[in-house]
This record gives sequence, structure tokens and C-alpha cells, in this order.
Amino acid sequence: MTAFDRIVLIFNPKSTGPAPQLAQELHDELTARLPDTEVAMSPTQHAGHGRDLARDAASTGRPLIVSVSGDGGYNEVVDGAMQAGNEEAVCAVMAAGNANDHRRTTSERPLADAIVRGEVHRIDLLALTIGTGPEARTQFAHSYIGVGLTPVVAVDLEKGSKGSLREIVSVVRTFARFRPFTIQLEDGTKRSFDSLVLANIAQMAKHATLSESGSPEDGRFEVVTVRHTAKWRVLGVALKAATRGLGPQPTATHYGFTTLKPTPVQLDGEVLELDAQTTVSIDIAPRALATIT
Repeated sequence: MTAFDRIVLIFNPKSTGPAPQLAQELHDELTARLPDTEVAMSPTQHAGHGRDLARDAASTGRPLIVSVSGDGGYNEVVDGAMQAGNEEAVCAVMAAGNANDHRRTTSERPLADAIVRGEVHRIDLLALTIGTGPEARTQFAHSYIGVGLTPVVAVDLEKGSKGSLREIVSVVRTFARFRPFTIQLEDGTKRSFDSLVLANIAQMAKHATLSESGSPEDGRFEVVTVRHTAKWRVLGVALKAATRGLGPQPTATHYGFTTLKPTPVQLDGEVLELDAQTTVSIDIAPRALATIT
């Protein structure tokens, strides 16, 4: 018996990258190598549709749901699958985006080989809870949750263009006009940061090494903070991350705060806008996601 009763490939048919081509190639290879397993192509129709498709696909049986995308597209698929509440559902990603941090840091073999092999293991997720009480809502992230410089750069890139010189110019422009943010921690103290990243993996943004030992299977996340300081010092932190890495970082299973002003937060490449006076909790969800690598 195969590890999965069906395989669903979710991709953006209008992607400016190679997602449609890669999805078709994976479909054809899996159909040939797993002739007794249904392999379905499931194109998205609009932003956020991947979440709905994944939730529907994960609702019954033992499906493997593959996001042919970058980190943002995979975020939708993971979150949708988690909403379905079916522990038999398995998720995986084929890198077809800009940074592809999750696939780059967790892959052990070509994805088609991993699917045919069918060895499933479980990894941690980050659970972002916005609000409290009956109105609270939770969204999951597979790699990191960032506040401050990280989501601001992401928003600017979406307005412009990813890749090559335009990407560099966009990041520099955003960095030049960036301002710090202040939050209130759960103990009542207020802290001003240039950047706050809660990381489930050791690397992000293609080249930045956040920690020496971060792993999505250790039951904790790294807390990477840059307190408000001179911009040349922030640039120094970025250069250190891109060259030799930031070294050991504090770890936690919970981090909570309240926004004082409207604040963007980034989950794996997807940006949410939080209102002022919003209560936010980030918790580790140990072994929450079944996956293959």
C-alpha cells in the first residue's frame, strides 16, 4: 500500500516563475512512477485560494498536498491543511518561488524521490494567535514570523519587482526610510525594535543565517531581535547574518505582545496588517505538520 491515497498539486497558473511548468513535470513523473495513485492538478484562481484548496484536499483520507510555490504559497497550503484537522494529511513543497527558504533548509532528496519513498515525519509549526477570547483567530507558519523591517521590505518588494537589480534597489530604498516599532510585552514593559523574528528554521531571505542550531523538529523557536539602534548597526547585523551568521540565539515556546500602532507582520512571506492595541501570541506547535523531505 502506498503512503498516500492521492496526491494534489497546488500551484498558481499565472505565476511569473516556473510553477506551472514544474507542476506539470512533477505530475507526469509521479503518474509514471506511482501508476496506482491519483495525481491531481489543482490551480489557484486568486490570492488566498491555495488555503481553501488545501483545506478541502486535507479534509478526508491520506492525501499528500504539494505546494508548487515559494514560501508564501506554501504558507497558505500548510495553514489550510491545519484548518482541516486531519492528522493523516501530509504536506510538502516544490520550490518555485523567490527565496524558497523552507525547501532549501529542510530538503534531503529530490521531491519526486521523497514522494515515491513515502517516508513521513512530523515537524513543528509556529502558531500566531491574534486577539483573545471567542474572537481570537490562529494562523500557522512553517518557517518564521517577522515584525518590523522584514515585513516592510516584503510589502515594498510586492509593490515593485523581485529579483536582480530592482530587488536590491527596493530593499535599499525601504531600509533608508524604515522606522522602528514599539510593542508592549506581556509583563507590561514597552520595547522598541528595528526587527523581531521568531524562527522555526535556521535560515531566511536566501542568504541570512539566523542561528547555529535552529531546527523545525526541536520543539522551540529562535527569538532573533534587533533593538532600535543606529541604521548602520542594523546594516551590520544584516551583513553578519548574510556572511558568518548571527550565532546562538535565545529560544522559546511562547512570545506574546500587544501592538501599540498599526503593525505589519509577515508569516513565511505572507503579510498581515495588525491594528493598534491587538494582542498577539506566537507559540510553538510541536510536531503539528506531517511532511516529507
